[in-house]
Amino acid sequence: MTTLSTAAAPATPNLLARGWTFTRRNPTLVVGGAILALLGAMAIFAPLITRYDPIALDVVNRLKGPTADHPFGTDMMGRDIFSRVIYGSRVSLMVGLSVAAVATAIGLAIGLAAGLVRWVDVVVMRVMDGLMAIPSVLLAIAFMALAGSSIRNIIIAITIPEIPRVSRLVRGIVMSVREQPFVEAAVAAGTKDLPLLTRHILPTTINPLIVQATYIAASSIISEAYLSFLGAGTPPEIPSWGNIVAEGRSLFTVAPGAVLFPSIFLAVTVLAVNIMGDGLRDRLDPQMQRGLR
Repeated sequence: MTTLSTAAAPATPNLLARGWTFTRRNPTLVVGGAILALLGAMAIFAPLITRYDPIALDVVNRLKGPTADHPFGTDMMGRDIFSRVIYGSRVSLMVGLSVAAVATAIGLAIGLAAGLVRWVDVVVMRVMDGLMAIPSVLLAIAFMALAGSSIRNIIIAITIPEIPRVSRLVRGIVMSVREQPFVEAAVAAGTKDLPLLTRHILPTTINPLIVQATYIAASSIISEAYLSFLGAGTPPEIPSWGNIVAEGRSLFTVAPGAVLFPSIFLAVTVLAVNIMGDGLRDRLDPQMQRGLR
């Protein structure tokens, strides 16, 4: 028992030292990830954080300022703003993660096909160019007008303009890697298309895609907010930061919390995603890593 205790003793300090070294070398990655982890926990455990229903009306206590019972005050219908902001984080994080995942997966498939198959490049990439020519907000509003308001439709509406950007990124990487000597050597050695793709080409796209996905997530959170603000996003019965601000803007001088608090949470979330993306870029860039050592 004594031997085991002595051997295990240095483990904790060593782990702490490694953690501190990682934090010192990747401060933006750690800070952004910590803020997002906190926001994610807040969204998951929303019923434990606030006891108020975010859609429950209480007209007697409408337009109240911050109190112990209502830390952010109440809106024009007496709903607890703190509760609505907490539950609204679920919509923003769900949309950001879903759009980033779906757009990255579809864009990766299209970009790989376009970079390897000439006729796919000629036909499909022209379609992608056409989609990029349309302002993303107009495309999203038009889709929402046709499909109706729901979180699923918001995800689809925001994903469509993001796919061409991912596919062009992947296509450029594939076309660049395809000309590298190690790929040409693999082709000369008789490597089949599928092993060539999975062993030599696909791995080179992973790091740029991870970084791109973080920026897509941040952009998607903002897109959902302004779509909801314009009335073309989340249905009114589902609290989101965009429609909370939209409902409170007409009474800003009376109840500023309905605009300020969701806006602060939105800004902090987008900032956290962006700085985590910067941290990932620095972490995954070999040249940056050599500079940090």
